[in-house]
Amino acid sequence: MKLDRSVRLLQRAERVIPGGVNSPVRSFRAVEDSPPFIARGEGPYLYDVDGNRFIDYVLSWGPLVLGHAHPEVAGALKDAVDRGTSYGAPTELEVKMAEKIVGMVPSVEVIRMVNSGTEATMSALRLARGFTGRDKIIKFDGCYHGHVDSLLVQAGSGATTLGMPDSPGVSKAVAATTITAPFNDIEAVRTIFAEEGEEIAAVILEPVAGNMGVIPPVPGFLEGLREITTAYGALLIFDEVMTGFRVALGGAQELYGVTPDLTCLGKVIGGGLPVGAYGGRRDLMEQVSPSGAVYQAGTLSGNPLAMTAGYVTLDIISREGVFDSIVERATALSEGIKNNLAKLGLDLPMAQVGTMFGFFFAGSPVRNYQEAMGSDTKRFAAYFSEMLKRGIYLAPSQFEAGFMSSAHRVDDVEDTVRANFEALKSIL
Repeated sequence: MKLDRSVRLLQRAERVIPGGVNSPVRSFRAVEDSPPFIARGEGPYLYDVDGNRFIDYVLSWGPLVLGHAHPEVAGALKDAVDRGTSYGAPTELEVKMAEKIVGMVPSVEVIRMVNSGTEATMSALRLARGFTGRDKIIKFDGCYHGHVDSLLVQAGSGATTLGMPDSPGVSKAVAATTITAPFNDIEAVRTIFAEEGEEIAAVILEPVAGNMGVIPPVPGFLEGLREITTAYGALLIFDEVMTGFRVALGGAQELYGVTPDLTCLGKVIGGGLPVGAYGGRRDLMEQVSPSGAVYQAGTLSGNPLAMTAGYVTLDIISREGVFDSIVERATALSEGIKNNLAKLGLDLPMAQVGTMFGFFFAGSPVRNYQEAMGSDTKRFAAYFSEMLKRGIYLAPSQFEAGFMSSAHRVDDVEDTVRANFEALKSIL
């Protein structure tokens, strides 16, 4: 596999873009490699500028649940462009999109569209503080909720990948309002609330952690958070930017039967275009301007292109059998990898929730950030390189999730399982 043009493009990019990339994890620095520059995507495949083809399990970091350039999504977008790219005014499509989400996500009675997951979490926290009159929030070590100042405290994803769980530029005053706890440790949360419960506005978390690797909640964890926050009058916020429409059609809250007060969404509801949303109980959302005093605005919020791609995507995955078929493919891939690990005598923890999957180069089960940090990242980097050579495009970090799409075929999964075996065997 040659990456000659990609290497030259990275050198050009580094002269005009920080690190040569517009989002840190794309740099491939965690795997000590140079990223392929992508020319196009089609179905489950990516094609780079050097002519290499990859089976893609990153899928633009999750949103492409239908794969690249799905004909219905692409066709609807082409029609939408002809009608104008942005109006800065209400449209019927925004209403249809809101109705669609309200009908799918258990906690959402009213929803507000924004332009990114970061905007969604930032706005949800502002609403929580405005509603409760309290300032403090609890987040969990390794959960990433975008680059909001108050949430870049023991954050996962790119921050973890680069070994910088906290970011310079976040003021001490802002960080002081954020309390961190270990993921999956309900007793730690009980202790925090016993000491500071009257000052806590909200608890925010990824119900299935996907930014320190795929880590499901242990039994009773989400239920315990619901019980504690209700008892103290704090809000429970599920950041389902990644898990929404990925672990179940109604998100993790449907899968685990725990209903939060507010939900943050993104990725899939844009069908590959920039989008985010936050929603929840009517009495909460009616505090948002212009209904209430909690201010939040955005010129491009609910823009017709993102709404078009998102609505068509949600419509397709809602059709009978479509989502289940994606889960079946993800299950087949996960089972194939588990079988390979067993054949090679490797006891590595593997997780799959819905259409998300991943495994750790770790010697014991991974339930939280600290245990994830015990992973052998050098070994992962070697594995990643071997998979890339075999045409399999994974996230360039031990601490990211893999994703399945409806475009992946049985033979793509079989090719990936075969490549996985060869890659693992080569690094033993």
